[in-house]
Amino acid sequence: MKTKFTLYLPIILALVLIAGILLGYKLKLTSSGNSPFFQLNTRNYSKLNDVVNYIVQEYVDSVSKDKLTEEGIQGILDNLDPHSQYISTKEYHEVNDPLLGNFEGIGIQFRIEKDTIIVIQTIVGGPSEKAGLAAGDRIVYVDDSLVAGVSIDNRGAMKKLKGKRGTNVKVGILRRRIPDIIDFKITRDVIPTYSVDIAYMPTITTGYIKISKFSATTYDEFNSAIEKLEKEGMQNLIIDLRGNTGGYLKAAIDIADEFLAEDKLIVYTSGKNQPKELFYATNKGQLENNGIVILIDGASASASEIVAGAIQDNDRGLIIGRRSFGKGLVQRQLDLLDGSAVRLTIARYYTPTGRCIQKPYDPEKGFEEYYSESYHRYLNGELEEKDSIHFNDSLKYITPGGKVVYGGGGIMPDIFIPIERGEEFRYYNDLIQKSLIFRFAFEYTDKNRTDFKQYNDFESFNKHFKITDVLFKEFIIFGEKNDVTKNIEGIEYSKIKIKTLLRAYIGRNLFDNEGFYPIYLSMDDTFNEAISSFSNTK
Repeated sequence: MKTKFTLYLPIILALVLIAGILLGYKLKLTSSGNSPFFQLNTRNYSKLNDVVNYIVQEYVDSVSKDKLTEEGIQGILDNLDPHSQYISTKEYHEVNDPLLGNFEGIGIQFRIEKDTIIVIQTIVGGPSEKAGLAAGDRIVYVDDSLVAGVSIDNRGAMKKLKGKRGTNVKVGILRRRIPDIIDFKITRDVIPTYSVDIAYMPTITTGYIKISKFSATTYDEFNSAIEKLEKEGMQNLIIDLRGNTGGYLKAAIDIADEFLAEDKLIVYTSGKNQPKELFYATNKGQLENNGIVILIDGASASASEIVAGAIQDNDRGLIIGRRSFGKGLVQRQLDLLDGSAVRLTIARYYTPTGRCIQKPYDPEKGFEEYYSESYHRYLNGELEEKDSIHFNDSLKYITPGGKVVYGGGGIMPDIFIPIERGEEFRYYNDLIQKSLIFRFAFEYTDKNRTDFKQYNDFESFNKHFKITDVLFKEFIIFGEKNDVTKNIEGIEYSKIKIKTLLRAYIGRNLFDNEGFYPIYLSMDDTFNEAISSFSNTK
């Protein structure tokens, strides 16, 4: 009902307004003439406010003025563009905290498995680690409220565990091999969140940095990562922006600046009510002489596309992967007095060659097609074959080095990496879609935590822990029990991938991202192409 109301809200408001004016005119003839519906020349007149008040006062059933107002705002924004949005008071911290670089809570990574909150990792130095919580603990109670077996979701769990710094929360824990519930009192604190997932050296001269979002702390995290990698001998760098949906414009500009010579254009923005603003590289770039490759895919958007566009349009490095999302709109957030906010699109941004990479949208048709466009890329074969992508010649641009690039729908990589698709991948894809490799790895890690204590660090784990054929057979049986039919040909074709991913997930359960990416990336075609590219270029 809510969706339907929002969809037709402008029509409803128009009809109600007409009825209100007509009714007001009739009232004016029989009253003192003070009806608010005739104050049309008043300087601060609000038609929307009048309609909402009229509905609240006269509607046949009780309605919430606050709810009407919020849905009215959402209805207005829904008719502008896909990225202008209303953020309610309840959603405010959930939406904004990831971009601030910290939140206030107890400091754990968790997942909900079999209707139970399970601790994956405690944040090093955080409140939970200090209190004694450990990976594998099951949270049964929070402040005497049962949270296990009650269908709690991630949002509900975070709502109970997050809170203001200095406040206390009591959690009841079930720990393997201990029959009774253990109670912990945890004092909440500021918990840092990181946007650089990992920085390490996959070869003796090449560094790799994975950036998951562009937050308030991303540039500082990036600089710390660069300092670490340079000490280890980094000459070339791979920045992985796959799956990075964006964030702060400034963070993207600052990172691009590190690779570009002074006065090179990074990006410019322009809007009807915003003057054109150009952002140039400064003389502070630390990495102007390093080789650079940017990895992107269909989920790389906004700030990710600004970095990729700046590198590509200045002929500074290679972009490898698949076409990015295509978000060329800039939002500014207005915080409202009740704790809610509006993010309004105020400008478009343009890459150095002058292209706007925003993909088309039509407010009158709604935005369902806009957001499902990535699925259509899959259907029309774009993800498998570069030649299936067709750009309009009117959107063609030329870089200073003579390279042809296109606007109007994301950043097209210099080197295209197709997805692997075929009947032989059906078995493997079924496992992935049902998260069975992830689930098996977690359950195996959880059951064998004592045995895994022999690995003091990731290097030891990576060198000595293997997926044996016995363990692999156990996983195949696990797949059958979870409705993935055994397929001999599919198993043989994907055996190496399955074993690699099992090791990677077990590594992540034990050593976080440092235990995951070095294993996982070994079978990543896009990453391996990036490594090869440094060997093939001067």
